[in-house]
Amino acid sequence: MSDTTSPSTADRPIWPKRAIVTGGEPYGNKDLHFGHISGVFVPADFYARFLRDRIGRENVAFISATDCYGSPIMEGYRKRVEGEGYAGTIRDYVAENHERQADALRMYDISLDMFSGSALEPEAHAHNRLTAQVIERLHERGTLSLRQTRQFYDPQARTFLNGRQVQGHCPVEGCKSEKAYADECDLGHQFEPEELIAPVSQLTGCTPELRPVNNWYFDLPSYRDFIASEVERQRADERVRPIVPSTVSEWLMPPVIYVQNKFREDYERVASHLPEHEVSPVEGKPSFALTFSDWQSRDEAHETLTAAGVRVRTGKTLLPFRITGNIDWGVPAPAIDGVEGLTTWCWPESLWAPISITDALLEQDAREGAGRYSSDDWRDWWCSPDAVQYQFIGQDNIYFYCVAQPAMWEALGWGLTQSVAIANYHILFMGKKASSSGAVKPPMARDLLRWYTAEQLRAHWLSLDLGARPVSFSPKPLDPKAAGNPAAVDPVLKESALLTNVFNRLARSCFYGAAGATDGRIPSGRPNDEVVAECERALLDFERQMYLTNLPAAMHVAEDLIRAANKRWSDASKAAKNAGDGEGYVAALRDAFHELRCATLLMHPAVPRGCEKIRAHFDFDEGLFFSWDTAFLTLDELTQRAGERPGEHRVVALEPHYDFFERHPSQLKPRG
Repeated sequence: MSDTTSPSTADRPIWPKRAIVTGGEPYGNKDLHFGHISGVFVPADFYARFLRDRIGRENVAFISATDCYGSPIMEGYRKRVEGEGYAGTIRDYVAENHERQADALRMYDISLDMFSGSALEPEAHAHNRLTAQVIERLHERGTLSLRQTRQFYDPQARTFLNGRQVQGHCPVEGCKSEKAYADECDLGHQFEPEELIAPVSQLTGCTPELRPVNNWYFDLPSYRDFIASEVERQRADERVRPIVPSTVSEWLMPPVIYVQNKFREDYERVASHLPEHEVSPVEGKPSFALTFSDWQSRDEAHETLTAAGVRVRTGKTLLPFRITGNIDWGVPAPAIDGVEGLTTWCWPESLWAPISITDALLEQDAREGAGRYSSDDWRDWWCSPDAVQYQFIGQDNIYFYCVAQPAMWEALGWGLTQSVAIANYHILFMGKKASSSGAVKPPMARDLLRWYTAEQLRAHWLSLDLGARPVSFSPKPLDPKAAGNPAAVDPVLKESALLTNVFNRLARSCFYGAAGATDGRIPSGRPNDEVVAECERALLDFERQMYLTNLPAAMHVAEDLIRAANKRWSDASKAAKNAGDGEGYVAALRDAFHELRCATLLMHPAVPRGCEKIRAHFDFDEGLFFSWDTAFLTLDELTQRAGERPGEHRVVALEPHYDFFERHPSQLKPRG
């Protein structure tokens, strides 16, 4: 990268005083598949680890939890009880799944400060408390209304159905999902239960009835102007990926009903009975659109048209956001205005769950007297202007985190700062969208470790530009096209080759070289000016890309530095040896050590296990070695910070044939 395009120390990004990093909460009805780890947790861990190095471990809280409540969990529990004779409670069920999820996260070195569960301690008490506070506060501020809607009821089973116990076709215009549930399809589109096309009860297979229920709804449509201002803020924020404002904008459209042209005469017969609306053709489709002034008029028209036999679809628009539900397994909702016995719908409570996790984490820290964090008041992390929350989410959750959540944060009036949503497109499997509830089943995260190390997978997934487009994960061992073809290249190993070959070689060369040339000491003196400048450029470029949340670009900066450093060492050390130039060899070693330390700092968030091995052989304190406060120092200066004189710091001797970054045993060729 040329000097003209590289950032300078004068225009480095400004980082927050404190940071929350969240990983999207997986449902408590299953183990984690590769998409959970690759699309959310590895990127979030990369960012959290970087922030710990950049602003201090005590100023970063990386949190997530098992989402314990809601209809997916109830349905999974029911199937296990009926199909396997499971004897535990539903809380036992989610606790077991939570432990499996936590185990999978550990396997991938995901460094969460707290991975809790919304129904499990230590979070449960904090989450129940905060849920009551949020709902009561929204009601006090006049943003909740009690609405009577209709919920599906199975007349054969004689029971109300939760969301996942009903399936049909999504009614939202343009959506082709045939896996839609009571009020949400598998692509995240929201709608009223009566809009679901061809509903079927998953309990008995019959067509369920709609019966009236009462629930509290948040007045999301009244925050349209605020959300529109948020879109403009997102567009101006270079950290926010374009998919976020473009998706949020879709929900700001006016209320629309789409009618196929073949129903034109049926529409004309009831048009005069509909609320005031405008009629317009739909470009490129055999349909016309009815546009209304508000969602109430649209819903009234929907009911009239449906009763007249007109099949319709609705467009995306802001609708009241349901806060409570009528299923037993949920966070209890507080009694308000005499309305009792409701639970909280799992989606809204999952939005404020990171706050309750933070509260539980800091309470635990204070209780233990550990002092791990710079503040034990959750408000300093969520309400302070010098704090930022980085929320890593999938594209199908943008509606909840970037439409509903910002509006609720504004409505609460608690001074909650708006989060930076880091949204990823879907990671595909063999070129197709994979889902544990779909036709293409994704591999479980833990199963991939039969063929790869965690660091190989981390490096590969971080190189995929999921912030820009869907990308396929195509591991050779699971690719039918590669079966029986030993010559087939494994795309997953492209990035790890840098680790197991180039980075290993650079690190080994430094430590073995020091053992032979400087009696195991880091050579003193200032590295070559070109080496110092190249490392400074890499540090600044990497920091800038991390600020922009462009994780693949940050990885490329580190990878380019490793390759350049290895080549420089190879050329310079060979030239010195061939010339019998001992001083030249030591100078090459000094340069290589400087670049190795820089590269290790940059790669530390991505592949921490191997980088911590390198740090251990440098024999510097972890807090000193991996701190960005010392990132631009030479090793002489770092040695002085450690209380030693330059030229006297010894590294830890390296065993013969040592690997800092290992291949998976399945990738090793048999000897002999």
